[in-house]
Amino acid sequence: MSGPTGFVMRMQVLTPAVLFTAFALSAAVVLTLLSRRTPRWVVLATSALLAGAATGGLTLWIIEGPVNYFGTPLGWSTRWWVVACFAVLGLAVANARRSTLRRKIGAVLGSFVVVTTTVLGINAIYGLDPTIGSLLGVATVAQLALPAPSPSQTLTAVPDPSLPLWKTWTAPAGIPAKGKIGTEVIPSTVSGFAARPAGIYLPPAALTAHPPALPLVVLLMGQPGNPDPHAVAAVLDRFAAANQGLAPIVLVADQLGDPTVDTLCLDTALHGKVETYINTDVVTWARTHLNILADRAAWTIAGYSNGGQCAISFAAKHPQIWGNVLDISGEKYPGAEHPADVLKTVFAGNQAAYDAQKPVVILSHHHYPDTTAIFTASTNDPIYIAAAKTVAAAAAAAGMHVTLHEIPNGGHGIGALNGGFTEGFSVLYPRLGLSRP
Repeated sequence: MSGPTGFVMRMQVLTPAVLFTAFALSAAVVLTLLSRRTPRWVVLATSALLAGAATGGLTLWIIEGPVNYFGTPLGWSTRWWVVACFAVLGLAVANARRSTLRRKIGAVLGSFVVVTTTVLGINAIYGLDPTIGSLLGVATVAQLALPAPSPSQTLTAVPDPSLPLWKTWTAPAGIPAKGKIGTEVIPSTVSGFAARPAGIYLPPAALTAHPPALPLVVLLMGQPGNPDPHAVAAVLDRFAAANQGLAPIVLVADQLGDPTVDTLCLDTALHGKVETYINTDVVTWARTHLNILADRAAWTIAGYSNGGQCAISFAAKHPQIWGNVLDISGEKYPGAEHPADVLKTVFAGNQAAYDAQKPVVILSHHHYPDTTAIFTASTNDPIYIAAAKTVAAAAAAAGMHVTLHEIPNGGHGIGALNGGFTEGFSVLYPRLGLSRP
């Protein structure tokens, strides 16, 4: 994306300058809305603030309770933002009644400022969307020109397991300090699933004149969310810097199509063939276009939140493809936030068919003697840490080599994601031959 639109979409929204400016503008809006000379204004303004706050509280109760849209408690910081926003909107409505045109316009513009500030403030709590584009679900990185795979290296397993990459690879002079990110359109040749362009991360070693074949990670983000490679790239750049530029190549594939839709990562008539898209179309594209190792031990399916459930489900169903799985704050099973609705709309009320798609059930029917599984969740994310413990226990009982790590106070946002990446790749690097055991 280029031009003025691209510049706007790439603007960072998590910087102190942007946040403090937004907070200051909103404070000015509130003061302006409060300063009105009209009879009984103090009573009217107080009533408007309380009515707005009550509306915000009711909205939160509906979203977190009956609807359960996010599948996890939002946390008090987020709730206070929502209640405060609705309170100010109530004040703006009071300002628009029986007032001058100038004040009416000011109330409308002020409402826009306050809503924008609320979005920025809540986004800062979770930290998952660093740019305007990512907030709006618009890709802000360009398509990446991939190096041509070397016939002598592509799809070749490590010739001698006793000689992993950390022993055989020496970073050449001039190796880039960081990797590159971009996007790639992965055709849905077999599945027909309407996916968004995938994000991609090429580590420094992949950018050299004679790159080694590298491990592959297919990463699935949360819902709502975007196939954005920024977060994983930042973490892997640090790992690469400590390991002569070595890191996995990462494909951040899109399992949603529409960020507001939970596809369950299944092949369904309602949402399309998502499982086939990831495990056939994405896998075939990766084998054809990327300089990667063929050994399943070098292949990892990873995911965060909604994507974490997808990751462990795929690892359990397709062990011939995935030798490793990283489940970061993953859901316990497909549609865990709204099981009654999923049972009705996707499985036509067939509880047995629904249960058969749950990871703990799939794991109980198989044995996985050579699969490494890492589960992470935050200590202050009770629903997801309980899910991690349950699914990790099932994976261990099925023979997977399991690590369960609790991230201190990471919530269900960037703290959990970065902590999960850090702990996960600390386990995976020796397994992938990228660092000394």
